[in-house]
Amino acid sequence: MHTPKYPTEINLLGHEEQSRRLERVYDGMRAAGIEAALVRNLANIYYLTGRVFRGYIYLQPSLDGPRYFVRQPNHLTGPGVHMIRKPEEIPAKLAEDGVGAGPQVALELGSVTFAECMRLACAMGMAGPGADLSPVMRAARAVKTPFEQKLIKASGVKHSLVYERIPHLYQEGMTDIEFQIEIERVSRLEGCLGIFRVGGDDMELFMGNVLTGENADTPSPYDFAMGGAGLDPSLPVGADGTVIRPGIPVMVDVNGDYTGYMTDMTRCFVSGEPLPEAVKANELSVAICDALAAMMKPGVAAADLYRKAAEMAEEAGMSASFMGHRSHAGFVGHGLGIEINEAPVIAPRSKDILQAGNVIAIEPKFVIPGLGAVGIENTYIVGEDAPAQAVTTAPTAIVLLD
Repeated sequence: MHTPKYPTEINLLGHEEQSRRLERVYDGMRAAGIEAALVRNLANIYYLTGRVFRGYIYLQPSLDGPRYFVRQPNHLTGPGVHMIRKPEEIPAKLAEDGVGAGPQVALELGSVTFAECMRLACAMGMAGPGADLSPVMRAARAVKTPFEQKLIKASGVKHSLVYERIPHLYQEGMTDIEFQIEIERVSRLEGCLGIFRVGGDDMELFMGNVLTGENADTPSPYDFAMGGAGLDPSLPVGADGTVIRPGIPVMVDVNGDYTGYMTDMTRCFVSGEPLPEAVKANELSVAICDALAAMMKPGVAAADLYRKAAEMAEEAGMSASFMGHRSHAGFVGHGLGIEINEAPVIAPRSKDILQAGNVIAIEPKFVIPGLGAVGIENTYIVGEDAPAQAVTTAPTAIVLLD
């Protein structure tokens, strides 16, 4: 008989950890005037339970706990768990638990399709979608609990170990995609889960981005800091088969999801000796990261961080290459965790204010015509008062390939 690897109890977080997360969500619901909500998004389900299942979580702060409506898998157990075939069964199951009809139910309008929102609204006895739960969930997930921070630090350790092995994976004559495949192989063997969770419909990527030479200056349709033509128009981003040449930097930004919580890290490598322009740009990127890490404390405006980075690029005469050349990214950093693009956003018009527990990737990168992409990226945890702590610790200087 097959023994499941994980317990069948639906909540894998434990009562204390789940309660911390629920309280953040409930506080947000109360502030938004939301009495009840239905969670459908898989990343949010994972946040609230520590596992992924197909179904819904009904949240009502006045109840003794969430109610879970599971379509698949069918072996989950625990308080408040109901197996269903379709969402229209939810009201009757709630009634069995003594939860009567009444409050309007908020839905994740930012991540669930309009068609499904309409179906869920109808199932819950509403004429149409009510309040939007998405901002509440985004704000709750932006501040990581100590347990979440522990998982992110664990991902950072493995991520950094993989990057330290990268120079030994190179062989003369390799293309960027051949190099990336070797990095991906080592990452997977080290325990990388492979999945690269991205919020939104217009962001796609497979395990990361490796860029060298002029390909780094190819604009991409996706809202990533770097572009690249990719191997096919169906996924126009990243490595395109360019041969790695001596003196031309290779920027590596690959998957750091080892625990369900991601770290984000970029480093540059070169075959032979790096050109002075590349060294200058990389040193500026490191200096910007250090300056922003020192600023990242609770109460600091995210927009101020972006302005500092832009000012440093301008003072160094690198504004034209900052965050791209032919196409410029509109940010210099972003929150991350379960997904790679969480709050806060480090952008010039961002209204986000940093809080203790934010996890932020800072990525001041430069695209220099004729040379390619140069710069680093680190993942930081914002503390109570000290400078933010980097959890990605691979060497920041341009590393020579073996």
